[in-house]
Amino acid sequence: MTMRNNLRRIRPWELALTAAVMALPLIPTGPIEGFSFVRAAHAEEKKLDTSRLVSVGGDITEIVYALGEESRLIARDTTSMYPEAALKLPNVGYMRALSPEGILAMNPTAIIAVEGSGPQEALAVLKNASVPFETVPSAFTRDGIIAKIDRVGTLLGVPDKAKALEEKVAADLDAAIADAEKRPEAERKRVLFILSAQNGRIMASGTGTAADGIVKLAGAINAVGAFPGYKPLTDEAIIEAKPDIILMMNRGDGAGTKNEDLLAQPAIALTPAGEKKAIIRMDGVYLLGFGPRTAAAARELNTAIYGG
Repeated sequence: MTMRNNLRRIRPWELALTAAVMALPLIPTGPIEGFSFVRAAHAEEKKLDTSRLVSVGGDITEIVYALGEESRLIARDTTSMYPEAALKLPNVGYMRALSPEGILAMNPTAIIAVEGSGPQEALAVLKNASVPFETVPSAFTRDGIIAKIDRVGTLLGVPDKAKALEEKVAADLDAAIADAEKRPEAERKRVLFILSAQNGRIMASGTGTAADGIVKLAGAINAVGAFPGYKPLTDEAIIEAKPDIILMMNRGDGAGTKNEDLLAQPAIALTPAGEKKAIIRMDGVYLLGFGPRTAAAARELNTAIYGG
């Protein structure tokens, strides 16, 4: 681990401990007031009861399975579709439209949710309930994935398993990134990720998104990297972006925009991607999950963009 990664592993309780020690006078002997409280707080975190766990976020559920701790799971959200065994668990709803009543009805001992879950009103109810509610930060980078594994492993009380998984995933990601970075900048293709294209309105991904992160890991360029988040594009913006590839999620339910309909839009037709009919579709959870399988997703996307 690099020093930067070590710094990112610093927990809030460690910062609190450091602050407490620095604030105390030097005492040569005897117990230091405040230490017992800090130790108790840390011990309490380790004693989190996850025997009946609800996971919110496909990446969280996938990490729980990858750690071999799936026996704790009693329910999951709709984005938790991998591995297939997870589909047998009760579904508590979409991660951004959670029903606190439905979750609490499962009688969980703990809830672990990925950052970005909601709505805020639902989170407020869950956090005020007697059930511990833990949030796992999400960053769409190599280090962000490792940090998620570390956090979930800590919450589950299996740090050794988490460390082993972190090392395996980190090595896989490093190899995938190294392969992608071999391609010269001048040869890298511009990718336009389209979240939706309903009623002819193209909703595309800017920076700071999972789509932006996976495009970069695959050794390509986000064609619309001038704005953060997702934003509808004008026809002029689409043409100006000059994407070589259009990337979309493969919904599998037939409800998404078909390739022929997308290519029929005048602005899309005028782009290099439209002229070559270069559209790539991948499973959304696999492509954007930023969990243990992300290295494989980056390799697959790289191959789809540049060929084998």
